[in-house]
Amino acid sequence: MDSVNVVAAPAVVGALVLSGRFQRPLSFGLERLKAYESVLTTPFDLRCYTTNRFIRSVDSYRGVRLTTLISEAGLPNDVPGEFKRTVFVAVGHDGYVVTFSWHELFNTPIGENVLVAYECGGRALDAEDGAPILFSGSDILPAPRHVKRLARIEAHVLKPLA
Repeated sequence: MDSVNVVAAPAVVGALVLSGRFQRPLSFGLERLKAYESVLTTPFDLRCYTTNRFIRSVDSYRGVRLTTLISEAGLPNDVPGEFKRTVFVAVGHDGYVVTFSWHELFNTPIGENVLVAYECGGRALDAEDGAPILFSGSDILPAPRHVKRLARIEAHVLKPLA
């Protein structure tokens, strides 16, 4: 995997770019995200992972599953099963980075609850509110993979060790 620390954010605030090892790199504005089938989360308390300190209560998010966007962009499969070695790096405009594996998103219940949110509590979010927001609803503590101002999803295929 190339250096993840230099992943650049897109030039447009509020735009989400899928790039890297996708068949079709894509870009999504908030309005385009709303065109997909939506998922609604349950309200939750955002807590610090290291101290369990309460940060704030968050109302229900509405958004599109990350797996839906990844599937539209298409995964590499030049070598059979290559897509199963894909790691997804989600990057916020501030440089905050979180990761997911293909197995985690597509082969466990976690993937059903990872979404790119554009609405909270029935109210549309905009860039000032931090949209789009990446949220992993099945995490024990959601704060570590709660990414405001999500800018980019990079797909990287890990090389076989042997």
